[in-house]
Amino acid sequence: MLSWLLGVGLLALALPARAAGQSVPDHVSMGAAAVQAHDLRNGLAHFEAALALDSTDYAANWRAAVSLLDQGEQIPDSIKSAERDSLYARAEILARRAVAADSTAPEGHFVVAATVGRASLTMGKKERIRRAKVIREEALRTIELDPEYDGAYHILGRWNAEIMRLSGLSRFFAKSFLGAGIFRQASWEEAIANLQKAVELDPARVYHRLELARIYADRKRYQEARDQLGQIEALPDRELLDPVYRDRAAALAKRIADKK
Repeated sequence: MLSWLLGVGLLALALPARAAGQSVPDHVSMGAAAVQAHDLRNGLAHFEAALALDSTDYAANWRAAVSLLDQGEQIPDSIKSAERDSLYARAEILARRAVAADSTAPEGHFVVAATVGRASLTMGKKERIRRAKVIREEALRTIELDPEYDGAYHILGRWNAEIMRLSGLSRFFAKSFLGAGIFRQASWEEAIANLQKAVELDPARVYHRLELARIYADRKRYQEARDQLGQIEALPDRELLDPVYRDRAAALAKRIADKK
């Protein structure tokens, strides 16, 4: 954690001189522009500068949380990483602070669901199960506030898929932690429906199609999985992590190439 805190300090020092004296909205605007240009380092530096001026600012909190998630996701889940865990932990703190600042806006709830969900993927199955309720509730709250929030449907789709992928023993523990009522909400049908909705709302997002293809492959609907992966090949890179998702799509396509 100390190395991460020092890193934040270095990011602040890296701010250009012209940023001195800027307001919170100025830093948020410049940070958003930097992230849009795939410059996470300067984007996060601006968000941190905004938070240094006002730690309760809604936009600075949720945008900084997303930037931290993007940084953490570049470190594979398959390896232990204190740096990645620290990034996710801080992202969750900022996301919850955003909701505390404005519980009526959808972005904060979405980012809470995303930060809790992403961090859960690096944890054991029992911890994933314990955190599953929060992920689902925050994603549903996002959709309640904005029915066309594609990212929330993506999270719900993955939530259903992750529950359905659990082993028999893990599903027993899931019933104990989640309760039978919540547990029964999970299904492959809901996983597919939610990812299909995410693709419908934003058909050019590589990540949506990758996760839908993974679920189709899980259900042995291989041709539909290949169709989604084929669509990915034709899409331009739009998000910072699209090259990573594209590599994962290529690996999945290779794995199911001969499946019928």
